[in-house]
Amino acid sequence: MKPPRVDEAEVTFSAIRAQGAGGQNVNKVSSAVHLRFDVHASSLPPALKERLLAQADQRITEAGVIVIKAQDHRSQPMNRADALARLQAMVDAAAHVPAVRRATKPSYGAKQRRLEGKAVRAQVKAGRGRVRGE
Repeated sequence: MKPPRVDEAEVTFSAIRAQGAGGQNVNKVSSAVHLRFDVHASSLPPALKERLLAQADQRITEAGVIVIKAQDHRSQPMNRADALARLQAMVDAAAHVPAVRRATKPSYGAKQRRLEGKAVRAQVKAGRGRVRGE
């Protein structure tokens, strides 16, 4: 099953100043982006919302809002795209449901072969004992 796409209308962006080196540009331009996505108010399926909020991720607040900061690129549109891609990756990871593991039992034949092998091995080891003289 293909995971649902995040609707861009449900995402809030705010431009902030980026941290780190950047010369004069870093003090003038707000190129970093804060993405905020309210999981409870989104149009995602309820089961997916539950799995998304159950993730142990520090970007998810207690109120159920995902906050992603993107500042890797010099341009704001590229940071927006990066933040959206990271949000979509989180949703995709939550959409993956692991297969249910069912315990299995070895067949009767497999048990017999195992016991036969053990018996043969026991005979080999028993033959390695000390030779008693008569």
